[in-house]
Amino acid sequence: MEENAPKKRDKSIWVDVYNVLSDVSCCLVFVTILFVFAVRLVGVVGDSMYPTLHNGDRLTLLSNFLYEPQVGDIVVLKAVHFDEDSPIVKRVIADEGQTIDINFATGDVWVDGVLLDEPYINDPTTREEGMTFPLTVPENCIFVMGDNRLYSTDSRNPSIGCVDKRYVLGKALQIVLPISRFGGVS
Repeated sequence: MEENAPKKRDKSIWVDVYNVLSDVSCCLVFVTILFVFAVRLVGVVGDSMYPTLHNGDRLTLLSNFLYEPQVGDIVVLKAVHFDEDSPIVKRVIADEGQTIDINFATGDVWVDGVLLDEPYINDPTTREEGMTFPLTVPENCIFVMGDNRLYSTDSRNPSIGCVDKRYVLGKALQIVLPISRFGGVS
């Protein structure tokens, strides 16, 4: 009987190895699907979203797979109007059909006749970039601006204008790096 014991043990080792490899494979498939269809990591380049986001912050991003941009959300967009390959990060100010007006003398931003309360901005919106206001956001588009209005190239600039929702990669959820700034984005 002692001769059979090592054979059973050898078989159980291979079963254990198979189970571990199977578990690791399932985890890798799950993580891959998660990062392809649901969550991504994106880096912030520049200071256009300061003080909310800083240059070099790394964000988790909810994919646009099941996401529809909402006013107030911080979104990541394909940079189709820039020479850069990296995406850009901006805040949704107005959605399709809404009318936006900006008083550049006072820095006030109005959407559908309502003055926005914008405690998140670094500077008032006093920099004109060539768009004519009031402006009604076209269908399937959003109007976006950075929180650091004096240093943001955004929908106020005719080269960007209102952004087609198809260029939205997703919603920024939280800062993951640096660890000292870990937390939600709002």
